[in-house]
Amino acid sequence: MEMNKQQITDWLKRVERISKQRGLRMTTQRRRVLEVILRAERALGAYEIMHRLSDYEATPAPPTVYRVLDFLVEQGLIHKIETLHAFIGCNHPEHPHNSQFLICGDCGGVTEIESPRIVSELSNAAQDWAFTLSRPIVEVLGTCATCRSQSTL
Repeated sequence: MEMNKQQITDWLKRVERISKQRGLRMTTQRRRVLEVILRAERALGAYEIMHRLSDYEATPAPPTVYRVLDFLVEQGLIHKIETLHAFIGCNHPEHPHNSQFLICGDCGGVTEIESPRIVSELSNAAQDWAFTLSRPIVEVLGTCATCRSQSTL
């Protein structure tokens, strides 16, 4: 979810609005973690985020960063990509939703999609097996169009 400077500024303004609506405080630390994630060209792991935070200040302790990441995931502002043990910004932070992720095995790029049909099919399949869904996370590994076109050159 790599963004340019203006897109990052606009996204952070959206997050500030959302936070106010929800009665949350967007601390400097939370904002900086969000900025690091949004500036990244791919999903970042927690330790990569800590390392990149050192551009702003002394590197915070791991528990601090993990608390911030947990908060941002809880609020739906970022997503944890389980397969990669990494984090990306959310495309739709205004509303709760079940996302699916397309993950390129070559470049590590992640695309968030939101398909109610996929969630519906998962719910139906789970119901057939008397299984209760708690977090229907779908992560699909493959090759993105850019990597595919580069491999044919």
